[in-house]
Amino acid sequence: MAQTAGVKTDSDDPMQDNRISQLLKQVADGTASIHEARKLIENFYFEDIGYAHVDHHRSARKGFCEVIFGQGKTADQVIGIMEKMAGREAVILATRMDAQKAEAVLEKFENARYHQEAGLVELRTYEPDISGNGDILVISAGTSDIPVAEEALLTARAMGNRTETVYDVGVAGIHRLFAHKELIDNASVIIAVAGMEGALPSVVAGMVGAPVIAVPTSVGYGTSFSGLTALFGMLNSCSSNIAVVNIDNGFGAGYIASAINHT
Repeated sequence: MAQTAGVKTDSDDPMQDNRISQLLKQVADGTASIHEARKLIENFYFEDIGYAHVDHHRSARKGFCEVIFGQGKTADQVIGIMEKMAGREAVILATRMDAQKAEAVLEKFENARYHQEAGLVELRTYEPDISGNGDILVISAGTSDIPVAEEALLTARAMGNRTETVYDVGVAGIHRLFAHKELIDNASVIIAVAGMEGALPSVVAGMVGAPVIAVPTSVGYGTSFSGLTALFGMLNSCSSNIAVVNIDNGFGAGYIASAINHT
């Protein structure tokens, strides 16, 4: 892990809440100064940079660091938040990033990567360990639903999970879904992404006992009402093992799936 304020930090697990203990030991043995220690402790829980209070303690509380919601923020604001996080976290994600904002971030951070289809910027200090208990499977009803599915996929991967995908297997050609039954049966958690009438999660949940995270998308014609029809359909599913996130919220689905897979 990168150094912060000249103080060495744990390179094995940056998410552990042990930095203060390490710091006190370094002050005691003279490898860190009191000035350096004070500077780090002042910002240990959060850091006020004017337009944001960067939550440095979130990874210790929740197992994964704060994720930057790029929509509504300027490129400079996203970069400023990432700069404060970069020396502390293994993986930093910024969601809802358009190409122009992403280009500015990539110019600042040479190790950052932009996943254009998902609208997600990812900056990794190193590859996270696979710590999830099983496999997370991401399924999309149509090709048009893939951007939301990819956001879920990349989030789950960044949080240390093994992942698989099956795309474009919606109910208009349900035989395509059944061709992947073994993969579906072996998944610990399934994320099912669908627009239009939102029927796919109900079908998938009826095939397995695993939890299914249903993600409605805004894909569809007029009476889909920008995803409301799919959302209502999923909320009213007769399959009991479904939980539903908000419209187009691939990030939320990936995060919840990871939390389940780490239980």
